[in-house]
Amino acid sequence: MLPLRDDNPTRTFPLVTILLILANGLVWLWELTLGSGDQLGRFFLHFGFVPGVLIGKVSPPPAPLVPYALSILSSMFVHGSWSHVLGNMLFLWIFGNNIEDRLGHARYLLFYIAGGVAAALVHLLSDPSSSIPTIGASGAIAAVMGAYLFLFPHAKVRTLVFVVFITSILLPAWLFLGIWFLIQLFQGTFAGNAEGVAVWAHIGGFLFGVVVAAVTARTTRMHSDNYTT
Repeated sequence: MLPLRDDNPTRTFPLVTILLILANGLVWLWELTLGSGDQLGRFFLHFGFVPGVLIGKVSPPPAPLVPYALSILSSMFVHGSWSHVLGNMLFLWIFGNNIEDRLGHARYLLFYIAGGVAAALVHLLSDPSSSIPTIGASGAIAAVMGAYLFLFPHAKVRTLVFVVFITSILLPAWLFLGIWFLIQLFQGTFAGNAEGVAVWAHIGGFLFGVVVAAVTARTTRMHSDNYTT
């Protein structure tokens, strides 16, 4: 399944979402200049997040970021292929603008970064001795999707589906995102990272987004109740 658009209007201009997409795009263009050989591999090692390095089980790469925890942030802007970066940016655009609209620009940026960090830490817990660089914005975007599920469950998502033939259908957000999450959970439980995808980062980011959205919504309601006139 691939989301095409949603029917959820926004009240504000999604400045941070656009800047995040632009930043990811610029880093991807930088990667294209490196070719596909050793230079790109060194780039992944330098800016990707290797769980084993953070906890001292794997030797750090040449010229690592200092402190190494910064690689969690840099890895969120690095991608491995055209489909990787374009797919992530599509999901970010469709679901991110509404979360930015709800949280506000500054809080949304903090939420996005925190979601990426939470996703990386869950991946670390799932495979602490991994020596493979983790790259991509998927964990942070999963947090955005989790928040969207909680805040806008009944929004409609135009979805491209591949069954016998390709068609598009309109799904409620809770169904689209619920199916996506169950696929991640199934892969994480039965396949782990066998396909080279840090699915537990997706799961951790998604659950982080749900929890933060729930706490934010509750806090907003309490604040409103306290100051109702």
